[in-house]
Amino acid sequence: MWKNLSNYRDAALLFLRITLGILFIYLYGWRSLAGGLPKWKALGGAMRHVGISFWPAFWGFMAAFSESIGVGLLVVGLCFRPSCLLLVITMAVAAISDYHQHGLGGAAHALDLLLIFTTLIFLGPGKYSVDQG
Repeated sequence: MWKNLSNYRDAALLFLRITLGILFIYLYGWRSLAGGLPKWKALGGAMRHVGISFWPAFWGFMAAFSESIGVGLLVVGLCFRPSCLLLVITMAVAAISDYHQHGLGGAAHALDLLLIFTTLIFLGPGKYSVDQG
């Protein structure tokens, strides 16, 4: 019974890409991107936790870009691995920032997403994508 589930690997990757992507864009990406300069500066301020304190608006825009446009590309499977890499970097900074502010429990969500996007880099988008694996 369990062995046959591997026949649905590509469909499962498509399901994961679509559901994770829609939730991510709805909960984080669009709000970050549409927030404009004040939101980008606030997001980019998290870079101070990794020793970068210049250009917070630029870094915030890059985070908003990866959380919206990057996730959109992930959903359709175009430039899949580069998009995942941007999201891994974004989630790593978010996890470090959350850890400094709230401890490990506060960083858990960002760490979970970091692990998912890292795993997706290795798995690839599957055959139901623009890149087609």
